[in-house]
Amino acid sequence: MLNRTLLQFVAEPKRLFRSRGTMKTTKITTHFRLSFRSAPCLSFRSPGSPASGLCSLGWSEAEESAFRSEALEFGFTLIELMIVMSIMLILMALAVPQMLKLKKHANETSATQTMRTIGQAEMEYDSSYHTYACPISLLGGDPKTGAPSAQAGQLLDPTLAASSQKSGYTFTITCGSKVTINNQDVYDSYDLIGVPQSVGHSGDNGYCSNENNIVKVDPAGATNCTLDLQ
Repeated sequence: MLNRTLLQFVAEPKRLFRSRGTMKTTKITTHFRLSFRSAPCLSFRSPGSPASGLCSLGWSEAEESAFRSEALEFGFTLIELMIVMSIMLILMALAVPQMLKLKKHANETSATQTMRTIGQAEMEYDSSYHTYACPISLLGGDPKTGAPSAQAGQLLDPTLAASSQKSGYTFTITCGSKVTINNQDVYDSYDLIGVPQSVGHSGDNGYCSNENNIVKVDPAGATNCTLDLQ
């Protein structure tokens, strides 16, 4: 047995008479009346079919239509919402690892390119100043500040040279021992490494290079680079 409440608007005339004069005023007042009806049958009729269900109980066409509208406005049930949320969680569980894998692959591709870019900058720096740049910041510098110098070679992106970081990787240059060439102490070798800022999250591989500008890989994300870059 389903109890249904209909909220009806009823307009009833209320006559107000003035004690003097002949003017008669009628005031229309609107009030709410709650009516309770039983609906043991909830079968609805399809458009164009004979009245059945609620209409067989003596309900008017407007009342049946209002009841159907209220039933449709209830929306999702709790179980339906839980099912939808469960499906969304399953999809997220499948999508997140794939997105992380794609991001790591993009970071690693960027890191190998950055390693080659830094190596090329070191070669140009050595050609100009007959030594290698240590640390990496010497390869940077803003062209607007003046001409290139040994302290600001302007051969590398200033942001990368200043922060030593790009796309989830950190890059470090370590020079070898100084040697004296033409009465000048210079570096004749260097080691360049690029490692993930968070191994397993920002990248899986570590990368190493030197003055030969040949990049090798450490699958563990460290600096023990023994594998050739594929």
